[in-house]
Order: sequence, then structure tokens, then C-alpha cells
Amino acid sequence: MKNNTKLLVIGHTASDFIIDVPEFPKPNTSAHMDSLKNLQGGAAANVAMCAATFGLDTSLVSSVGESFLNSEYYYNFKKVGVNTDYFITVEDELIPTAIMVNDKEKDTITYFYEGSGKAFANADVPVEAIKSVDAIHLATGNPDFNWKCSCEAKKQGKILSFDPGQDLNIYSLERLKQVIENSTILFGNNFEIDRIKDSLDLDIEGLLNLGPKIILKTCREHGSYIYTKDKEYKIDAIYRPAVDPTGAGDSYKAGFLYYYLNGKSLVESAKFASSVSSFIVEKQGCQTNIPSLEQAKERMNNFYND
Repeated sequence: MKNNTKLLVIGHTASDFIIDVPEFPKPNTSAHMDSLKNLQGGAAANVAMCAATFGLDTSLVSSVGESFLNSEYYYNFKKVGVNTDYFITVEDELIPTAIMVNDKEKDTITYFYEGSGKAFANADVPVEAIKSVDAIHLATGNPDFNWKCSCEAKKQGKILSFDPGQDLNIYSLERLKQVIENSTILFGNNFEIDRIKDSLDLDIEGLLNLGPKIILKTCREHGSYIYTKDKEYKIDAIYRPAVDPTGAGDSYKAGFLYYYLNGKSLVESAKFASSVSSFIVEKQGCQTNIPSLEQAKERMNNFYND
């Protein structure tokens, strides 16, 4: 695909409170926190920030509070070149807020306040934004809005990737199936892909028959799997001890899309994605340690060439 490919990311921009605890508390008890940080996040914003950092022409559709337009986070979007012209702004509301609690086993429990994200429910499909790009990535967000956007993307013949992520529990089976039918690429970690398969009573072949040409399943330090109708690929992970796993999956998707949309093979794209995500886990926060394009390529080449 041509190098001036344009990507539109749709979904949440959020404020992340990341909490580390020795273990999750039981009901009606408390737990000591080892650390507490307020960082920039939101699955769609994470993808957009990474993709734009690598040089991909990236636009973002998010619903934000009006006060957000004067925030450091907003200026960071501008700094890396994310187009925010399609933002939906809401008066007197906070941006969506995620509270992520990680235990010593690196498992995570997430609490999410919808905030300004509620405006997605009644928002118009960004038809012109979809028309102006080559590919659309649907991240966490309102299921009905994502479904309507997926229909418009399919109608316009666009590449559409879909990552329901931890929003899987708010999708009805009908909506989940419909968005997958409209998708070109389905992303998920091993838990999410297994849950989708179980919910729809389908195996990988059945999911591919629904519509996606590519299913990409990530398995943390065990690498990733790419499924197509013709072939299955296993890609080793570039393992780094995880200071914080939050945001690794989003950066993986951004890395994969950057390479794939620039004409690289599925395997090359997954290797680059693995390199990108290996940087993210080295520091706390989804956007704290985004590598440059050169850094990600160097680590990829060093690891896979060896």
C-alpha cells in the first residue's frame, strides 16, 4: 500500500489511574497500594499516539470534555501530529477515566467511568472522516456507535480493524457478530479471542468465515498468532520484564497497522508490533515509553535476525 496511507482511530481518550497492589482485595476489605499514578491513556488514543509517532497520517475520533482542549494531553496529540478535528466535545464533563489495578502476577482489574464518552451513543457517524482515510481502527467505545462506523467503513470499501478489548462484556452477541462481519482484521489477546469464540460458538475458521481476512491473537510473552483462511503464523515475542503491561496491546496494534498499511507482510508487521510493545511494558503508562520508528526497527532487527 502507498506510503501516504491515512488511518482513522475511533474510540476512547482516557485518563488512566494505574495502581499496583500485592494482591487484589476481597470484598469488604482494603489493600495497601504500592504505587498510584495518573497517566494518559484510552485504547484509541494509545493507538493514535503510537501510529502518529511512527509517521502514519493519523486522525482520532474521541468524545472529550471541553476542558480537555486546554490540557497537556491535548497538546501532546498536536505535538506528534494526531488530527483532532473530528473530536466530539462535551461541556462540564471529564474525559473517560480508567482505574487499573495490577497485582504482582501482572493480572489487571479495570474500573471505567464513561464520562464524556457517553456522547458516543447519540453521535453522528463521522462519514467525511471515514471517507478521507484508507483504514479505520475501532477501539473500545460505544458498541452501537462502533457498529454504525463499521457499516459505513464497509460501505466505503475501507480496511477496518476491530479491537473490542475489555469492552467485550458490553457488546450484545448480535452487535459483536455484526462488527466482526464488517471487519478486515480482528485483534484480541488469547483471553478475548477465546471469549469471542465461545460466545459465538465458533472456532477460528468460523470467525474467518464471518468476514475478517486476518485474526491476530496476542499471548503476552508467548508471542502472537496470525490466522488467515490459507495459513497460520506463530511469531515469537520480544520479551522484556513487564514493569507495567497496560497499553502493550494497543501499541502492538499500532505497530502492526503501521507496517501492514505500508505494504509489509503479515509476519513482518507482527514482528514490528512485538518490538513496539516490548518498549511500552518497560515503563509504567500506556504512552510513557513510545519508541521512535528507528528504535523499534533496531530492536526488531536485532532480535529476529539473531
